[in-house]
Amino acid sequence: MGTTVARYLQQVDDGRRPNLPETTAGTLRLDVRGGGGCTEHWYLTVADQHVQVTRSAEVADLVVRADRAVFDRLANGSAHIAAALLRNDLTVRGDLRLLTLLRRIFPGPEGARHPRELGRAALAGRDAQP
Repeated sequence: MGTTVARYLQQVDDGRRPNLPETTAGTLRLDVRGGGGCTEHWYLTVADQHVQVTRSAEVADLVVRADRAVFDRLANGSAHIAAALLRNDLTVRGDLRLLTLLRRIFPGPEGARHPRELGRAALAGRDAQP
């Protein structure tokens, strides 16, 4: 079994995240629906490439709601936020531009590489050939 959303969010550090845009800031609330009708609320504050995670049901710029299983798949990299949105596995309300921040906060699939890395590797391989 992979990482759960609760475990992942508890381990998010407040350090600088260079993969987040410097000029984008906002608040996100994740409403994680569990069994028995209970909902956990996670509140993320993003500013200056830093992410602060707390447990709160405060009003946020973007609210994302989904079942715990969906958030668990996002947290362990087996699901992509845009695909989950298109499948109606999650719902969003508020500033949709902040959804890209959430995509960058959650990990990608294991072994995934950024397209630029692949391009650089291809160019390096092409230049090395006689």
